[in-house]
Amino acid sequence: MVSNREQVEQVNPTYEELQEQHQTHEKRLEELNNKAWLTPDEELEAKQLKKLKLHLKDQMARLRQAAS
Repeated sequence: MVSNREQVEQVNPTYEELQEQHQTHEKRLEELNNKAWLTPDEELEAKQLKKLKLHLKDQMARLRQAAS
């Protein structure tokens, strides 16, 4: 039988998974920022990555708050 915690962990990503995703997005943003200029597609990607990073950061904050 699966416990409530295991069910939640299967549905909700763990803090470490969120942190990994955040770091992956950060690395890609650094790559884009190191370019002399960005194509319109890259500019859009950079904006989307920033929004995703912020969303992940919010999710991590909620997990930290729930754990305390």
